Amino acid sequence: MTRPIPLVRAAFPYHHAIQTRWADNDVYGHVNNVTYYAYFDTAVNAYLAAQGALDIERGEVIGLVVETGCAFFVPVAFPEALSVGVRVAKLGHSSVRYEVAVFREEDEDAAAQGHFVHVYVDRTSRRPVELHARLRAALEPLRTV
Repeated sequence: MTRPIPLVRAAFPYHHAIQTRWADNDVYGHVNNVTYYAYFDTAVNAYLAAQGALDIERGEVIGLVVETGCAFFVPVAFPEALSVGVRVAKLGHSSVRYEVAVFREEDEDAAAQGHFVHVYVDRTSRRPVELHARLRAALEPLRTV
C-alpha cells in the first residue's frame, strides 16, 4: 500500500476551527487516533448545520457513517488550535464521500487526513434515501471534481 502524501490547506474549500482538549491526549502525550474521527464528524456536521442542511433532532433523513479511514503524519497535542478542512470527493444517489484533513495552526501540510462516507437514510426505517435538494446544494461547493 502506498503511503499518501499530506494534502495542503488550500485543497479544502471549508475549514472548521477545533481546540484540542486535555482529554484528547492519550498516555503517549498526543491526541489519540480515535479523536481525529470525532474532529472529522464535528467539522462535517457543523458545516451542514450552518448551511441548513442538517436537522439533528427532527430531520426525517439522517447520515450514517459506513466507512472511515485516516493517515497520520505529524502528532498534535493539547493545547493546540487546529483547523479541519472538508471537501466532497463523491456525491452519490444516497451517499457522500467526504475527504477531511487536520491542520496545525502554523502548518500548511495536513497533520492527518482521511475520509468518511455518509449514507443518508430515513430516520425511522434506516433505509437509504435520495439526497434531498438542500443537502445537495450545500455539498456542491465542497466538491473537488
